[in-house]
Amino acid sequence: MTVVFWLTFGMLAVAALLGTIRLLLGPSTLDRIMALELVVVLVAAGIAVGMAAMRDPANVTLLLVVALLGFIGSVTAVRLAEGMERHR
Repeated sequence: MTVVFWLTFGMLAVAALLGTIRLLLGPSTLDRIMALELVVVLVAAGIAVGMAAMRDPANVTLLLVVALLGFIGSVTAVRLAEGMERHR
């Protein structure tokens, strides 16, 4: 079972690397916002996989806080970017 967890962490790391590249090279602000949201979701998934690997649900609060902050941050950033595009 440990191999499955390591493979999952590896795939999450590759996805986070690709998301970070899109975050740095994204042609528009909305592309960068979506890449940042992807990285936040991958961090939350990494926390969940880590909890499953250790069989310890002690970090559920951390998982909920990261997910909530990611959602609120992405909605706020999109609304801000949309307002900036409207005034151009």
